[in-house]
Amino acid sequence: MKHVLAALLSLILAVTVRATAQGPPTPPPAGQAPPVQGGRGAGGQAGRGFPAQQKPLADPAVIARGKTLYEISCRSCHGADLRGGDMAGPNLLRSQIALNDNDGESIGEIVRTGRGEMAPFDLPLDSVKAIAAYIRSILATARGQGSPPAGPRVELNVLVGDATAGQAYFAANCSSCHSPTGDLNGLAQRYADPMALQNAWVSGGGGGGRGGRGGGGAAPAGAPSRREVRVTVTLASGEKVEGRLGRIDDFIVTLTQADGTSRSFRRDGDLPRIDIRDPLDAHKKLLLVYTDTDMHNVTAFLATLK
Repeated sequence: MKHVLAALLSLILAVTVRATAQGPPTPPPAGQAPPVQGGRGAGGQAGRGFPAQQKPLADPAVIARGKTLYEISCRSCHGADLRGGDMAGPNLLRSQIALNDNDGESIGEIVRTGRGEMAPFDLPLDSVKAIAAYIRSILATARGQGSPPAGPRVELNVLVGDATAGQAYFAANCSSCHSPTGDLNGLAQRYADPMALQNAWVSGGGGGGRGGRGGGGAAPAGAPSRREVRVTVTLASGEKVEGRLGRIDDFIVTLTQADGTSRSFRRDGDLPRIDIRDPLDAHKKLLLVYTDTDMHNVTAFLATLK
């Protein structure tokens, strides 16, 4: 049995090394459909594994022209990597219209008539077909689940906002918890990459607690984490039990006390009384109200906190 397992392991390793050495897929020659690859779950957005979505590729010159036209007319909405751009266009790598298009007939209809916030474009038929050919060439090499196509990483510029407007928005919505001279002091040095900076503050991970309390260092030993969701359970007897929230639903609430003891309480409607304190609650509420412009403005302001 040991010999059989060893042989099987060697075979798996050999297959893995061979697959890794092959590198990313390349488009097949013009006029040929991309090969069917992968099994269940692997055929994502390029139609791999779905013969009905295997499309012959156009001449390289047509694809090159389509890429130029896409950059001019489509990139701002659908993104440099086809996964959506600054103007909120849909992800073309997951679009059933793009996946099922053969020679621009489906894409062309939307281009000519528009859809939703997309205005119609007056493009010649051959230009529409060239754009469709370019999209089809990307779909032929795209990986599963809407991943970007193989190639160099596309760097997105998120510093496009107004720092002054961002400062005003921060003062109105964020200053009760954060301070540019307190917990956010030097924030732009801790997050040199603007994309990381934006992700950090949107998720609530860029600061360190109340602005008036100073810095963003670690909490003292034994003290609760600033990101920790806390809960207080008030029993019918008046006893209050407090700790870190572990789980809560309509039937039970579980918490961990300061000494590490885990306790659970059965819930029956509003009894016992449950009070939850989530330090990221304000960030979660902002997700529902701020616009892309607000987000970019705040990012531009935070990038000045060096």
